[in-house]
Amino acid sequence: MFKHAQLESVKAWVGDPAHGALPLHARIQRAIRQLILDGALDVGRPLPASRALAKSLGVSRDTVESAYSQLHAEGFIERRVGSGSFVSERAQRLPGRGAVQRTRAPKETLRLSRRGSAMFQGGGVRDFLTPRPFAPGVPETRNFPLPTWERLERQVLKEYGTLALLHSPPQGMAPLRRAIADYVNLERGARATPERVLVLTSSQQALTLCATVLLDAGDQIFIEDPVYHGARKAFDAAGLECVPVPLDADGLRVEHLIEASKAPGEPARAVFLTPSHQFPTGATLSLDRRLAVIEWAREHQGWIIEDDYDSEFHYAGKPTACVQGLDPHERTIYIGTFTKSLFPGLRIGYMVLPMQLVAPMTVARTLLDGHSAPIPQLTLARFIEGGHFGAHVRTMRAVYAERRDVLARLVRQHLADFVEPRVPAGGMQMPCVFIRDIPEREAVDSARRAGIDLLGLTALHTSSKHKAGFLMGFAAHAPHELDVAVKKLANVLRALCR
Repeated sequence: MFKHAQLESVKAWVGDPAHGALPLHARIQRAIRQLILDGALDVGRPLPASRALAKSLGVSRDTVESAYSQLHAEGFIERRVGSGSFVSERAQRLPGRGAVQRTRAPKETLRLSRRGSAMFQGGGVRDFLTPRPFAPGVPETRNFPLPTWERLERQVLKEYGTLALLHSPPQGMAPLRRAIADYVNLERGARATPERVLVLTSSQQALTLCATVLLDAGDQIFIEDPVYHGARKAFDAAGLECVPVPLDADGLRVEHLIEASKAPGEPARAVFLTPSHQFPTGATLSLDRRLAVIEWAREHQGWIIEDDYDSEFHYAGKPTACVQGLDPHERTIYIGTFTKSLFPGLRIGYMVLPMQLVAPMTVARTLLDGHSAPIPQLTLARFIEGGHFGAHVRTMRAVYAERRDVLARLVRQHLADFVEPRVPAGGMQMPCVFIRDIPEREAVDSARRAGIDLLGLTALHTSSKHKAGFLMGFAAHAPHELDVAVKKLANVLRALCR
């Protein structure tokens, strides 16, 4: 018979809501099977008679018989006529049997590849899953025109029917590639054709492709210092050697890049840029430096990886044309995303590629995730073509500009004893640097415990010559929400300075 504790385990397993979808006999069968797997029921141990167990559990005898029959069929128990049911001898050979009880068994060392270890130790890229105050790069989704999106999605399903349920071509659906090419040509001054657009799930996927398709492990790549952490981690995971290049108010200091390329040894084969709004400083790369980078790429047959992550949101005049549109030598890979301009759940990004890279990048993409979902692609194509995307961006540009100004005022009003804001000309986040000796890590951790998400600046720098501080995202919160959050952050920082 079962001991009292074993009977209670079966009852608990049967009554657990998590197992509610299973038929009653299957719940009993799996509960007893788990006791055998855990070693709680020894080989040769008799099980309760079906009638007795049925009475204890408050179920019919047929239900218990069904459970025992399944256990017998699977080899967990033996049934002997006139003697009853017993734990099978075969259970002794089950892998992992008794693992729960062997708490002192030595833990097996996890063995990963060097690349896998680097990725794991790097911590990946942490997305801010809920729009808590000041999470950088999170857009406002409450203003998104959902009725319009739903109407366009219904049109897609009506026109394409079950064809929309099939695989997308790995390069992306043709209507969306056309819409993207038209958009970046008009709004960003790019040189794009539908044939050169590769639709992806994110800009992070684009960075991973660039790191693995264009460069070998050990190759050097120039990066901005400070730099977008997602890019740095993608390059590190690919085994690249990142060479930091300092910045000033006009963006990347290209003379350092050119000078470094003259040094003995194999020169860097690529440079990563966020020229529209440098992440995290917000600086815009000047025209003469853009042209100098293009010339460097031509001379050294290097690649320019241009991440244009939030160029739609420029608040002082029109944004500068993208580097890709200025490059006549086809050495620039242009990366864009709709995660910031529309909503994170859309999961659509893209690259505009030199023609000779389209086939290699598309083939490499099939090894990562194959394709992007067709229905969102086709809906987005109509959203762009119908002018809804442009209208939404114009609306949000005004909203975000107001929120940037509100946050700057609130920081100066409530945080002036702790930080100095660096008000950006565009983008969705504002850098703030400490003017007092406040431990950055401690400030970020304390803010998180108070319900506020900040991104520390130190981890974004390669050199030690920088000021500590944090990024404050302002796009996802209305002015009254920013007011409450800034006052809460002021209390956090005040407590750290006592």
